[in-house]
Amino acid sequence: LGMAAPVALQRSVVSPAGRHTASLIFLHGSGDTGQGARTWIKQILNQDMAFQHIKVIYPTAPARPYTPMKGAFSNVWFDRYKICNDCPEHIESIDSMCQGLTDLINDEVKNGIAKSRILIGGFSMGGGMAMHLAFRFHQDLAGVFALSSFLNKDSAVYQALKRNESALPELFQCHGTADDLVLYSWGEETNKMLKSLGVSTSLHTFPNLNHELNRTEIEKLKSWIVKKLPVEAPKAN
Repeated sequence: LGMAAPVALQRSVVSPAGRHTASLIFLHGSGDTGQGARTWIKQILNQDMAFQHIKVIYPTAPARPYTPMKGAFSNVWFDRYKICNDCPEHIESIDSMCQGLTDLINDEVKNGIAKSRILIGGFSMGGGMAMHLAFRFHQDLAGVFALSSFLNKDSAVYQALKRNESALPELFQCHGTADDLVLYSWGEETNKMLKSLGVSTSLHTFPNLNHELNRTEIEKLKSWIVKKLPVEAPKAN
């Protein structure tokens, strides 16, 4: 089967203020763009989410027909049959995007960043994508975060972890109790399942928060990011 080489994902990048020794990949929610996610966070914080030593990358999902929108084109990481937690996953589209995002991770590795110094995560569908990528294909990443996200009940992630023997990246999860698109219970169930399969997880609950981000959440996320990717002491020559 002659597959065309995947087109490199467009990305918006916040460079580190100092020496680049770690990278963070933030995946936007469905229908958004990397630039859109960056701008949203910038509006909430009144500045970019920026670090002394961490490069922040916001890639954009390619446009594809999206079934929940009656097949209209949308910037989504994968297709879904519908937005629910008890239907099958559209595994074909998930797996092809894992390949494109692996290329992005490999670009950082080529720039001299160890995989143990790379974090991946995202909002909503972006968090779901990040969990597939980290727990199925890149278990040597520094960690994974999922904001207002979930995995389907019989997710391929769970199947992979049932067979897994190696150490797993830690998961940082946040979810609003008032979320009416991705129910809080779906996020909670995802957290419990992953924990039962050996993932070290935390779940931060935000009362009255709908399907959105807020400042407290992003500040908590930033603290966790710096904990997982601390500034490296310069190596003595």
